[in-house]
Amino acid sequence: MSLADLTFDLWRTFDEVTARRIAQNVADHVGGRVSLVEATEHLGSPLHRVRVERDGLEFALIPGGRVSVGFDVDTWQPTPQQAADYAESREQGYGYGPDLRAHLARILSARRSVHLATVLMAVEDETLTEPPADAPAALFARGLRMPSPDEWEHACGAGADTLFRWGDDCPLDRIPYGDDTGPHNELNAFGLRIAYDTYRAELTSDVTAVHGGDGGESVCGGYGHLLAWLPLATANRNPDMAEFAYGPDGKDLYENYSTRPVLTL
Repeated sequence: MSLADLTFDLWRTFDEVTARRIAQNVADHVGGRVSLVEATEHLGSPLHRVRVERDGLEFALIPGGRVSVGFDVDTWQPTPQQAADYAESREQGYGYGPDLRAHLARILSARRSVHLATVLMAVEDETLTEPPADAPAALFARGLRMPSPDEWEHACGAGADTLFRWGDDCPLDRIPYGDDTGPHNELNAFGLRIAYDTYRAELTSDVTAVHGGDGGESVCGGYGHLLAWLPLATANRNPDMAEFAYGPDGKDLYENYSTRPVLTL
């Protein structure tokens, strides 16, 4: 089977023997080596995690094809606790719109179907060593590139239609920063360390989209518990952070941003 024919839906049907064979094909294709193949439980069925090491970097296999990304605000219902927490933040002057649904509609991308190539994506994001405008060229020189927003959301959520990669809920008795016990500390379904720290701000190929965090803005601003977790939401493109990162006030603060290198197959 050609790697171009490998899709997320097809990948989820494979047994361990087939997954290991394809993992080796991927590693051979990029001149790397397979460092991990393991089965996890995801969305009610097994999902194989594959890691390939090349040039000292660990990459996870992200099968693509026709996939769903984004978040459907219209069909989602907040818990009473989430609605109350947002209302408290509104009383302090934070949030967009009169209720949580309106706020999410402002910051999250809509649910949609997209077609993505199967790629290898870095397990860890990398802190930038140059201004955001120069980052794509620096990655290209290494045979890598930035992910698109759709690729990032698919890699993070792995087909889940929930608010966060781990589900629709989050702890409301604490903020994620400094919390070593919350769900954000676990690797995601593909084995990525992603959406794990609100102080991270992962740039993509779209200058209007920053994922995985807001540079710590929500923590420093004292926005409230739920609003402090939402920068980790899979479909949150943090538009205000993106505007700052590429604007005159933020473009030289590149050590505060990161990106997640992609290796095209």
